[in-house]
Amino acid sequence: MKATIEVKNLQQGYGQKTVLNQINLSLMPGKILALIGPSGSGKTTLVNSIMGMLRPRKGTVRVLGQPVPDRQLLSRIGYMAQTDALYQSLSAQENLAFFGALQGLRKQQLQAQINYAAKIVRLNSSLNQLVKNFSGGMKRRLSLAIALLAVPDLLILDEPTVGIDPELRQHIWLELHHLAAQGKTILLTTHVMEDAEQADQILMIRQGAVIAQGKPQELVKKYQVTSIEEVFLTAGRKQDANSGND
Repeated sequence: MKATIEVKNLQQGYGQKTVLNQINLSLMPGKILALIGPSGSGKTTLVNSIMGMLRPRKGTVRVLGQPVPDRQLLSRIGYMAQTDALYQSLSAQENLAFFGALQGLRKQQLQAQINYAAKIVRLNSSLNQLVKNFSGGMKRRLSLAIALLAVPDLLILDEPTVGIDPELRQHIWLELHHLAAQGKTILLTTHVMEDAEQADQILMIRQGAVIAQGKPQELVKKYQVTSIEEVFLTAGRKQDANSGND
């Protein structure tokens, strides 16, 4: 079985600035990866590289068996950006219909998929409301619904649970695990450690480098701590100590 995402020795940057250095990642079908790192650590740059928005400066990135960038891959990827890209003057239903058509959904299946995605994020009763009247949390839920519409092979979700209440977050995680059980691959960035603990794998990035990688329980055991948050803090201190010895 081939990895859904295969990143090897990736170096990425802008101009003279190096943002990512020697990133290696392999994510198999049916697995969920949580990408953790502070603002400016390189998470968004890594996501953009996997999406094919940035060509690798050095190293390789393969998605669903193909080197990126590859425009044909986009139809097999569901993407939820950190910033909601929604049409404010349209209703939630109209937004879903528009983006569903862009994703290649046929008319006969479009409404069924809209109902499916809206149900997951609990927006069924708000489908006819204009998006400009939505709260921030409702807009995040609609963005997630758009990413889920076509039930893609790969889901890339940038901070999907920001502004979402704990009960709904738990409901969304049930569906993400269900999708993974069907063989879908999910990569999400998060600052919520409870979310990270639900993932099969964790990749921690700090200052453009991987500081820890593995299964949540194995990382806690390896660093002899009691939580994923402590893993990140401990690994960060080790990174600082090693850079001080250079």
